[in-house]
Amino acid sequence: MAEIITFVTVFAFGASIGSFLNVCIYRIPEGKSIISPPSSCPNCSNPIRFYDNIPIISYLILFGRCRNCKASISIQYPIVEALTGFFAVLILYYFGFTIDGLIYFLFIASLIVITFIDLKLQIIPDIISLPGIIVGFICSSFLLPTGFINSLLGIFLGGGSLFLVAYGYKKVAGIEGMGGGDIKLIAMVGAFLGWKAVIMTIFAGSFVGAIIGTIAMLIQGKDTKYAIPFGPFLALGAALYLFIGQDFINWYVRVMWR
Repeated sequence: MAEIITFVTVFAFGASIGSFLNVCIYRIPEGKSIISPPSSCPNCSNPIRFYDNIPIISYLILFGRCRNCKASISIQYPIVEALTGFFAVLILYYFGFTIDGLIYFLFIASLIVITFIDLKLQIIPDIISLPGIIVGFICSSFLLPTGFINSLLGIFLGGGSLFLVAYGYKKVAGIEGMGGGDIKLIAMVGAFLGWKAVIMTIFAGSFVGAIIGTIAMLIQGKDTKYAIPFGPFLALGAALYLFIGQDFINWYVRVMWR
């Protein structure tokens, strides 16, 4: 019973952080402060009351509409809140109440912000990824089990490999197939998780991205040109590595070297 209460509390805490992440997702691309002014309805500009700002619950009570003007509220808000709460519980399960767990939670939170900004606008803000590389390297060097060398290799392998892919694609196709934001994002992943994480992140991200891209092509038609942001798939790959990466690598090695 005590464990259930703990996990529910942690989920609620994570969902509350998710509410703040929604503010970041909305304001960072527009260059606005994430601290002030208080949240308001994008349609009528009325301030959101505290009892209408309870993560997930308020959305359900209001049936996804503003209390004042009845304008529709994006489903993104409860999704981000629930997703952040879910990852908070997952991190507690895997890492407990530790410094590692706190750092990884902040890392996941940054990936969530990046994912939804990239899905919406197809950009990955440098204000998240570039400081993330530095913070990840410092944390890995002094606090995380990743270590100094592993983190450094992750930065250069991650950023360098995608840079070469992007450069080669542009030379061959004559157009950009990958943005600089993706390069900085994978470098950030390498800074926090190391070079092995870079390999799995790119592999998993490319695999899932190819599946989604193929489905989109079948739905839209073969001649339809569209752009699918790669950042969310890299974020998914990084999250997979954080929780099951080492187990997957050990399984793969056993299978390949029987």
